[in-house]
Amino acid sequence: MTTQEKINKVVLAYSGGLDTSIILKWLEVTYGCEVVTFTADLGQEEELEPARQKAEMMGIKQIFIEDLREEFVRDYVFPMFRANTVYEGQYLLGTSIARPLIAKRQIEIAHEVGADAVCHGATGKGNDQVRFELGYYACDPAIKVIAPWRIWDYASREDLIRFAEQNQIPVPKDKRGEAPFSCDANLLHTSSEGKLLEDPMVEAPEYVYQRTISPEAAPEQPTYITIAFEKGDAVAIDGVAMTPAVLLKKLNDLGRDNGIGRLDLVENRFVGMKSRGIYETPGGTILLEAHRGIEQITLDRGAAHLKDELMPRYAELIYNGFWFSPEREMLQALIDHSQEKVTGNVRLKLYKGSATCVGRESPYSLYSEEHVTFEKDSVYDQRDATGFIKLNALRLRLLNKDRASKL
Repeated sequence: MTTQEKINKVVLAYSGGLDTSIILKWLEVTYGCEVVTFTADLGQEEELEPARQKAEMMGIKQIFIEDLREEFVRDYVFPMFRANTVYEGQYLLGTSIARPLIAKRQIEIAHEVGADAVCHGATGKGNDQVRFELGYYACDPAIKVIAPWRIWDYASREDLIRFAEQNQIPVPKDKRGEAPFSCDANLLHTSSEGKLLEDPMVEAPEYVYQRTISPEAAPEQPTYITIAFEKGDAVAIDGVAMTPAVLLKKLNDLGRDNGIGRLDLVENRFVGMKSRGIYETPGGTILLEAHRGIEQITLDRGAAHLKDELMPRYAELIYNGFWFSPEREMLQALIDHSQEKVTGNVRLKLYKGSATCVGRESPYSLYSEEHVTFEKDSVYDQRDATGFIKLNALRLRLLNKDRASKL
């Protein structure tokens, strides 16, 4: 939309930082509208009360600060992990999976307060603008969306700081210069990108990592834990039942202390360019290894292989912002059905950057030691393999029947 359209009230996704504070004031100046702020607690481990104080200082009357951690893990992270989801073979989608929840709640607030528009602070180069806006339109096809970075004429940090000073927006000293890199965080991960990280040949300095110690500094002795699953979701650690958010926080702590979950990735953005990101997903890395471990003994081969074939498509839908699409929901129904008997315990070894499944058990285990043993058994006739192999080889033999005569 343009700055010419009439806006009466807008709900702004507000962090309390300098950029969204500038956007807040810009909305008031540009549209002459009332601004409502919405700040979501997704476990980013930042004090959110300053966001309230900043909004109040700027004259905002309707301020929403909401703890969405349990909903985030229960309804978004866990369903995604049931599919063992990774984008381009490595990325655990920590930023991507948070956007649909923020978008959904932002639209709900817009309806509650009678707003006719919503606003986000994502730039015109990244994926988040797509994710937010696809979420907005899926939840309210008629909503007006304001994306300042695609509208205003500000081209530099200096322009923004000048606007802030002209409008009495406090600019902390550490925000006056260019930040060395940008960060996004929630309960699942921390991502860092831009500036000093833009050269993909240069190793990220240690101070970039905020959520994990280095594997070299991790303990010399391994840590063993047992994760219990019910229908594909983790429900307890070492016999202690936990809510989804509390459980993920515990896994984050274990991953941090053992240097687990670091990723240096050059990925393909939906908008067409490649970007380099430094990701830390300590708890998610452990959870993925554990979930694959319990599936190894509870999923039939056909079901497991089908899931693995569908997963890249499912991951791409989430990465590109199509959480609320019918095809993602169809895939989710299939994935959730596959998890009916994914129940049991997984034992993991955490050691210097790695999480390794070293044991698994389930009341629904399909593993038969009697069938697989190298010792004598009474359930498997090895002679049956002769016919099995011959039937599978038949088409190959017919296809290549002339080859033998040419040898």
